[in-house]
Amino acid sequence: SIGKTTFETSLSCLAPRGLMVSYGNASGAVTGVDVGTLAAHGSLYLTRPLLMTYIAQRPALLHAARELFGLVERGVIKPRIGQSFALKDAAQAHIALESRKTTGSTILLP
Repeated sequence: SIGKTTFETSLSCLAPRGLMVSYGNASGAVTGVDVGTLAAHGSLYLTRPLLMTYIAQRPALLHAARELFGLVERGVIKPRIGQSFALKDAAQAHIALESRKTTGSTILLP
């Protein structure tokens, strides 16, 4: 999720025919990718998914939500709540998120 500064190092971590999923660009967008680099690292695959592509239509969104929350209910996925804030302290929660002082999920409680 870092992006530009870790892109090449991330490719180097993959086994031949490995898949890299680039999903963020905290350090800047990855630009000027030479597709030959994928071959040089062992016939790698690279994708840059966008959530809106997967849930562009409401039925797809509902299906994905049911599947996700079903996995949470069954304990397959265990969300890690790193911190919580009272709803009245939402501004503080935003400040903590923006300053990267959080880990895991951040939730607001009534």
